[in-house]
Amino acid sequence: MAISTKKVLTGIKEYLLVALGILLYVLGWTIFLVPNNLIGGGVTGIAAIIQYATGIKAGYTYAVVNVLLLILALCTLGRNFGAKTIFAIVIASFGLNVFQDIIPQEFCQIMAVDNGKLMSVIMGGIMVGVGIGLTMSNGGSTGGTDIIALVVNKYRNVSPGRMILWIDVIIICSSLLVPSYTPDGGLLPLTDKITTVVYGLLLIAVMSTVLDMYLSGAKQSVQLFILSKKYDVIADAITKDLHRGVTVLNGKGWYSKADTCVLMVLTRKSDLNLLLRYVKNIDPEAFLSVSYVTGVYGKGFEAIKSGLKKPKNR
Repeated sequence: MAISTKKVLTGIKEYLLVALGILLYVLGWTIFLVPNNLIGGGVTGIAAIIQYATGIKAGYTYAVVNVLLLILALCTLGRNFGAKTIFAIVIASFGLNVFQDIIPQEFCQIMAVDNGKLMSVIMGGIMVGVGIGLTMSNGGSTGGTDIIALVVNKYRNVSPGRMILWIDVIIICSSLLVPSYTPDGGLLPLTDKITTVVYGLLLIAVMSTVLDMYLSGAKQSVQLFILSKKYDVIADAITKDLHRGVTVLNGKGWYSKADTCVLMVLTRKSDLNLLLRYVKNIDPEAFLSVSYVTGVYGKGFEAIKSGLKKPKNR
């Protein structure tokens, strides 16, 4: 019963965080991007292009196009992903339509239009990137190109932000072929559309950078080398209290010509400060070297994604 309750609470927490991520995503578009006639990538970018050309609100196009991509996600990423993504798409489709009516135009004018397109690109890109990262880290997706990125990332060690970046470039450049109208009905000239494309490319650069920083921040690992006369006590504390593996390397101090033992520890960046306090409490004179590592694969860290299917037992 306790395990079942824990699973339910975990599921509720994940759905709430997905909802929060979608809220940030939608607000980034509604407050900063749409009022400036800015274009981004993904399905939302396509929806924005159609809205600027026809007046059809982005939420409708967003919902229709995502149905096709959702079928791909269900086939490759499983039902749990599909359920959370359906949840995210429904909220995003609703929010992209409703928030444009709820949020006062005066507020968007002050926050976005008056501050210029460059500031709107930066602020909107940060909100959109954090929103996608929060949604993806809890097993969901905002739909669109991040579904494709997650499908590829499942089988290959490819940065989701980089995948989204290249796919979205095509979408943004395609806006040059479609007429675009401002909220007051004015037709954007070609020169302004070219400028919009440049801002769009800057937007996806900001968004993808923020996304990668968000997704890799919690998973970033560090490698420590610890030299101490109390190496055995430190090693026991790390393994028993922090539940991290320790490798003991035989070494020799060339100045003292004395044999010594060096501890090598790999851990998450988020655990580093706690580990350092443990070491210093045991031996204030311990010598430590800390370095960041680009990837750690194996038990307790990341899995190597080869993309190869396991052979079936005959």
